[in-house]
Amino acid sequence: MAEQAYRALRNAIQEGRLEAGQRVLELELCSWLKVSRTPIREAMRRLQSDGMLVHAPGGGLSVAQHDLRAVAELYDVRERLEGAAAGMSARFADATEIHMLQAMVDTHRQLPDDPKVHARENTLFHEQIYRAAHNRFLLKSLQDLHDSVVLLGRTTFAAPGRIAEALGEHQAIVAAIARRDEVEAEQLARRHVRRGYELRLAAMAEAARAGSQNRIDGLKDLPRR
Repeated sequence: MAEQAYRALRNAIQEGRLEAGQRVLELELCSWLKVSRTPIREAMRRLQSDGMLVHAPGGGLSVAQHDLRAVAELYDVRERLEGAAAGMSARFADATEIHMLQAMVDTHRQLPDDPKVHARENTLFHEQIYRAAHNRFLLKSLQDLHDSVVLLGRTTFAAPGRIAEALGEHQAIVAAIARRDEVEAEQLARRHVRRGYELRLAAMAEAARAGSQNRIDGLKDLPRR
């Protein structure tokens, strides 16, 4: 039960159904998931450990949120690590791993024009690059970093034209890896992350102007599992 509660809450945060800064209350979570307090408390402890829940002013817990400085720091380290992973993949990936990366890009092109679908596939694509770098410490660092990225809210794939643009960037990265061009692979991956940062800042500015469109007060509208 605790594992199911953890996954359900983590997914709600990742998908933006629980927004950054939103207070989460134990009783409401129990009502939503139809479980007792014990698994909810365990799930909330794990999410605190992950950095996805933090202590809220006045007591209780809320979904962690990043200010502009934190976002800049996050994307700076992400750019460096993603670049390193792509460069190392160009050196260490075997033929099967390169074929898998190309197959993933080909599959992405056939997906429906749905930002959430592409965001999930994008995560899988990048995780494959991390594994192809064959460095356990880099892999762990990038996986941990992903937990901070999901707190940023709506995917940048929702930006007009971003799906096609990102697919082109992915294809270029895979081509550089296949050529064993470490420098080019790293540069392309870093450019890819920088573009994501630009779109993230634009999305944050838009959200600040428009106000929340996705917040679910009291969790009343969250789907049951």
